[in-house]
Amino acid sequence: MRFYEFEAKTLLGMSGVPVSKGGTALTADDAARIAGEVGGDVVLKSQVLSGGRMKAGGIKFASAAEEARTAAEQILALEIGGQRPRCVLVESKQPVKKEYYAGVIYDALAKLPVAIFSDLGGIDIEQVAETHPGHVARVHFSTFSPFPEFKMKELVASLGISGGELNALTRIMSQLAQAFLRYGLTLAEINPLAQLDDGSIIALDSHLDMEEEARDGQAALLARLGIGREETRLARPPTPFEIRGAEVDASDHRGVAGRVVEFDGTLGCVIGAGGGSLTIFDAIRKFGGDPANYCEIGGNPSVKKAAELTKLILSKPGVGKICVIMNVVSNTRVDIVARGVVKGVIEAGYDPAEKIAIFRIPGSWEDEGFKILEKYGVEYCDRSVPMSEAARRAVEKMRKAKGEPEVVA
Repeated sequence: MRFYEFEAKTLLGMSGVPVSKGGTALTADDAARIAGEVGGDVVLKSQVLSGGRMKAGGIKFASAAEEARTAAEQILALEIGGQRPRCVLVESKQPVKKEYYAGVIYDALAKLPVAIFSDLGGIDIEQVAETHPGHVARVHFSTFSPFPEFKMKELVASLGISGGELNALTRIMSQLAQAFLRYGLTLAEINPLAQLDDGSIIALDSHLDMEEEARDGQAALLARLGIGREETRLARPPTPFEIRGAEVDASDHRGVAGRVVEFDGTLGCVIGAGGGSLTIFDAIRKFGGDPANYCEIGGNPSVKKAAELTKLILSKPGVGKICVIMNVVSNTRVDIVARGVVKGVIEAGYDPAEKIAIFRIPGSWEDEGFKILEKYGVEYCDRSVPMSEAARRAVEKMRKAKGEPEVVA
């Protein structure tokens, strides 16, 4: 789940990171008022979840309240990346002397968070790493041991920074890393992290993403920020399909059957397995499939919940078939998922044997689940068939139904 910049800065401020003085404006009058309260030159930023704001004209500067009013009117009327702004962030314009990059992400290979620091801020860190690798420093840290502030100091110092600047940057890197852990984030980025003419250091822009599974534990924080449960918050506002998926998931406390992301494809996906669901999704694309959605299912959802998710996916225009694929499960009953998916297909008005391309969920109560599938003529496979092969078979059936060439493995 992605935060708007103004929300990210609120969260950073709660964590002790210095941020610019300002506020959010829903109208041009609000922007003029805030600019007057801030005093001096201000910057106005469109609050959208997509990038490219500067190029699109979504960032403007003003030196007086009336100028801020005019700039806000233009920004609020501007669509960027297909999105209208949620509001306009009005902040004091800062005299920048030097720009840095500070970030924390999760390294899936090392299975640890990694803090990243660069003394070349204001541009994409990927570009810096490619063209000036000597200006990027990294360090992994544990999620279980006491937070190692000394590692953040070594990280910053490794780029030749010393004195008071080293201490200030170390403190901000530590605050950013601890916020990453405290709030269940998957990305915490300040770019640029600016040193001002007076020597102080402040976050000028920030991007924060939260792990979807952290939302329940961070309910109080999200409520404080005014973020509703229905907001999936990707790099765009949620679609009606995604909002309905969140409602399905919230309709029953048992298990997960939702967290959907909408795509434009024709193969519906009822998938789960934590990180394995991403593997399944990637395998579908690898074999030439065109997913209609991404979702998560698991943790013993009720029959009704599984059925509602299935009906939702089948309601998407153009969906020809669905695939049901999970890793080996111990906390999810195969028979309940099978019953729910079959029920959903029938209630949507389709024949399960035709609409379900493949069912691959081995684990608890699988014999009972397989009997249900046999009754309705649904093709299924057990744990001897890898998830990638199940994905290939699903894509093969879709291509065959559309009269397309066979999948080349």
